[in-house]
Amino acid sequence: RAVWLISHEPGTPLCGTVRFSRRYPTVEKRAKVFNGASYVPVPEDGPFLKALLFELRLLDDDKDFSESRDSCSHINKTSIYALPVGGEELWPVVAFLKNGMIYACVPLVEQTLSPRPPLISISGISQGFELLFGVQGFLYSGQKNDSELNTKLSQLPDLLLQACPFGTLLDANLQNSLDSINFASVTHPQKQPTWKAGTYKGKPQVSISITEKVKSMQYDKLDIADTWQVIGVVTCKCDLEGSMPNVTISLSLPTNGSPLQDILVHPCVTSLDSAVLTSSSIDAADDSAFSGPYKFPLTPPLESFNLCYYTSQVPVPPILGFYQVKEEEVQLKITVNLKLHESVKNSFEFCEAHIPFYNRGPVTHVEYKVSFGQLEVFREKSLLIWIIGQKFPKSMEISLSGTVTFGAKSHEKQPFDQICIGGTAYLKLHFRILDYTLTGCYADQHSVQVFASGKPKISTYRKLISSDYYIWNSKAPAPVTYGSLLL
Repeated sequence: RAVWLISHEPGTPLCGTVRFSRRYPTVEKRAKVFNGASYVPVPEDGPFLKALLFELRLLDDDKDFSESRDSCSHINKTSIYALPVGGEELWPVVAFLKNGMIYACVPLVEQTLSPRPPLISISGISQGFELLFGVQGFLYSGQKNDSELNTKLSQLPDLLLQACPFGTLLDANLQNSLDSINFASVTHPQKQPTWKAGTYKGKPQVSISITEKVKSMQYDKLDIADTWQVIGVVTCKCDLEGSMPNVTISLSLPTNGSPLQDILVHPCVTSLDSAVLTSSSIDAADDSAFSGPYKFPLTPPLESFNLCYYTSQVPVPPILGFYQVKEEEVQLKITVNLKLHESVKNSFEFCEAHIPFYNRGPVTHVEYKVSFGQLEVFREKSLLIWIIGQKFPKSMEISLSGTVTFGAKSHEKQPFDQICIGGTAYLKLHFRILDYTLTGCYADQHSVQVFASGKPKISTYRKLISSDYYIWNSKAPAPVTYGSLLL
């Protein structure tokens, strides 16, 4: 809600001077809503200075005992104070004295203040300490005299605009913000938008990353349909000089690529073709899906942002699986077959199949045979991990079969799941493929248009990640749709 730097000056009439203060009206409005009837407004600098110095026992003429401050019931061990201001108490106030300078702030509490919530539940207090420690480290790093201190104090307004825009702490290391600000220029040739906290100075570059997560539920049953879906996110970072640089980023699909649907875009996108927004996965009868290119004109913010989200209905899942479990007394016979689809890039960063056995005793013995990769047994967790590696064999098909023996259930904590009882077991795949997307979506470097000074370096990345990729036991006793796992 507010930040102060106060120099402690014993022997002067006020015993201190406010060297810097900053208030955040938008945060103050939020505090009024959150705190309700217990809301206390932030006072002006004069009353705040007097109340804070009194509470910290830093006034020259304040040697007498004060019940509200000095009694045993008010022993303070946290550097967090309640200041009496205008007949009310302003709380919490974070304050500490270091090198003759008092660092203070009033963090936002997102709840009522009566009764006072426990300090550990207020995240704003930790952020307030982090900001004040960052300011302290900046002021006294390499500072040797008062002129250097005054220079750094004069830089604080611009630094906090970068590090703590609108009262939200982004980076407590103010040196990072200093490196990206040109203090020689105090005026901007173009009006700075209120939503953009500062400007970038340095080498121009644009980074575009496309990440797709594929979800799948495979049952190998006639009465339950297998499901799969792709969810994608395009993340961008535009380091460009100028107040309002304009950029156009285009996403493209190959000839046989799966159209993007349910596209949601970032507010910085200035205009968009209606065909990009109307393609919906809900309307299964619509065969006029837009296949791109998908163009996004935008005025990018300084920080990394998600340009858009999308879904896609690809024709087949990347890995088809069959998993069967047969129970025989204390043993389970398992059979697993996995097949990589021929259209998928056979180059994984990693690929593993996790086979848990819930609601049973510890694994005591495993006999198995794998056609590819290796198997690791975690007995205490009742878990098998099939490490497939970075490639499938030329046949694109691999298999695992074996027998797992369990010991008696003990009182020790064993893995338990209320859904996976008896035959309703599953295998979960974990994999990642770099420089590849299942839809074929890619960002062409040559199609990125940048209207700003300098020629930027453009970098693009792609990856496919598994998420909730399950293959259920085909011998499960009852057909169950695990729709909640697709959330």
